[in-house]
Amino acid sequence: MVKEVHVEGFEALEKAVDEHKGRQIFVLFSGSLGSDGMSWCPDCVAADPVIKESLRVASKDAVFIHCGVGDRPFWKDQKNIFRMKLGIKCVPTLMKWGEQKRLEDAECAKKDLVEMLLEDD
Repeated sequence: MVKEVHVEGFEALEKAVDEHKGRQIFVLFSGSLGSDGMSWCPDCVAADPVIKESLRVASKDAVFIHCGVGDRPFWKDQKNIFRMKLGIKCVPTLMKWGEQKRLEDAECAKKDLVEMLLEDD
């Protein structure tokens, strides 16, 4: 079964990736949750159930890291660390860590694309 890890912020992401070195890692960058438990990002809310359901096709040894990128004002800052260090242009973004493979925005809500990314190659 895929191991799911939830982190908030860039430093926590780096730590989680480091803790799971040697394993296949997928990262979902998403708008952080508000006090109501919902992301401020409507595309992230739409993609979340599709991605969670699709995790079943990933390798059972894979790690799925759900990373909150902060609140809307932090994310909209063009110089935020996710944009500058990782080249993340939009949320949601689902990527295979260490590779160029990624899905962005509405692509993350398309089950066939998500499963294609998550499947072993």
